[in-house]
Amino acid sequence: MRLATKATHQQTRAFNHGLVLRTIYDLGPISRAEIARVTELTRTSVSELVGEAIDEGLVEEVGRGPSSGGKAPILVQVVEDARVVIGLDLGEQAFAGALVDLRGRVQRRIEVPVDGRDGKAALGAVERLVDELVDAAPAGRLLGIGVGTPGLVDTETGEIRWAVNLDWQDLPLGRILAERTGLPAFVANDSRAAAMGEYLFDVNRRAPNLVAIKIGHGIGAGIVLGGELFAGDGFGAGEIGHTSVVDDGVECRCGRFGCLETVASSRAVVEQALAEAARHPDGDLARRLAQNGGELTIDDVAEAVRAGDEQARRIAAAAGRWLGRAVAALIGTLDIRHVVLLGNVTHLGDPWLDAVRDEAARRALTLLSRETSIEIGGTSEDTVLLGASALLMSRELGLVPAR
Repeated sequence: MRLATKATHQQTRAFNHGLVLRTIYDLGPISRAEIARVTELTRTSVSELVGEAIDEGLVEEVGRGPSSGGKAPILVQVVEDARVVIGLDLGEQAFAGALVDLRGRVQRRIEVPVDGRDGKAALGAVERLVDELVDAAPAGRLLGIGVGTPGLVDTETGEIRWAVNLDWQDLPLGRILAERTGLPAFVANDSRAAAMGEYLFDVNRRAPNLVAIKIGHGIGAGIVLGGELFAGDGFGAGEIGHTSVVDDGVECRCGRFGCLETVASSRAVVEQALAEAARHPDGDLARRLAQNGGELTIDDVAEAVRAGDEQARRIAAAAGRWLGRAVAALIGTLDIRHVVLLGNVTHLGDPWLDAVRDEAARRALTLLSRETSIEIGGTSEDTVLLGASALLMSRELGLVPAR
């Protein structure tokens, strides 16, 4: 049992610095007096902390606001390009990296194909990607490195406990990158990174509690509770893709049978589309298969759905219903009212989304499900690397409360 300890003066000041910066980030341009009102800190403390942020180049004065009878207040706002972060998305098909500013805008982006690399070869590709981005970063403004990766990740140490597709086990990636660059590095599961990106950068719709589900080759959920990323006792919270949902189902790549990934992932959708194309040689899917030289992608299936092909629409709806079951379980367990769906399977559009919503509503307690919003989130291909950047910003600047 951990005993509570009193925060030191330095810890309290660091917390207050993050609180003030976060308030300016969310509400700026804003006056010092309004910051004091929102944060409930004294005006003297706010003035000192804003002064520190200005000296650090993080905040700037931007003129005066309207007067309420006295002297018009000076307004301050975050300097959006004061710092940049290296964000990485170690995806299954490609490794992507970018320089990202404090508002989540990508300044420079690089992508390298995975080409079957795993183990040491995959690590070497990551290191070369980071080296190139470090060299491209503006002098003195590089804040650190945020990494989103498939697999189980110890976010406290930056160790990848297990990433089956990359053949990484007990890999201390955070320490490796920190020692290589001299910069702080934060490593998280890709779904959790995506959740924090949705939370931090979508200020206008920010909810204190959020579930972001990423559906691609794999399926995983990121859970934000009270503005904090929830990792779980073993850093496996949100690993819904390897929950068995089909009795006597097909074997999953994890070695078990009937996992959610076997019926709702992009891989599963494409496999079902190939089977339908074989059964209906005159159909839209078969035609696309022939045009593509015997291959189909999730986007081919999505185009067939949009074209009104009945086989494709049935496949999309079936995948949506399986995911809806998982969403219902999350609603019942967490009572979260904001669920965001991400990843290339969302390209299947309304027939898929309607099925997710209908199944979740049918299987969750009505009082909870009818108050839950289930939406397709950011459509950017850079959702994970933006989220990884957000996690690094959270840790280093306190822009959101980070564990």
